Amino acid sequence: MIIAITCILAIAVIAFILGVRPQDLPVPEPESPFQHLDERKAAIYENLRDLQFEYRVGKLSDDDYQATKKDLQKELASVLAEVDRVKIQLGMNGAVPPPVPKAAPVKTSGLVCHACGAKFEKELKFCGECGKPMKVAR
Repeated sequence: MIIAITCILAIAVIAFILGVRPQDLPVPEPESPFQHLDERKAAIYENLRDLQFEYRVGKLSDDDYQATKKDLQKELASVLAEVDRVKIQLGMNGAVPPPVPKAAPVKTSGLVCHACGAKFEKELKFCGECGKPMKVAR
């Protein structure tokens, strides 16, 4: 009895899988050409913050800190150069990529980067967007 039910269920699943046509699938939303670059940039900034923390607590020597920091900065420079290259390729010379539309404005606690204007909900020592030291907005 259990074997018969299992066989019927397996046949139904196989029929469903084979019955789905590619044209029945929804069209995927277009992906921003900057999305993966923004994710890489954010990851590099996070790694730099972690590196600085580990150096300050004494887990890294001066030489290791400087070498790793230099490697991360080189990687960041290549990502920023790639962003510039994509902008030029898309005809956005000097322009900022179009922002993703937001449903409603998010209330922030008043922490704004004085260099790039990015807003954050929690207090940070360095901006998550541009990496410059943060100051509390007044």
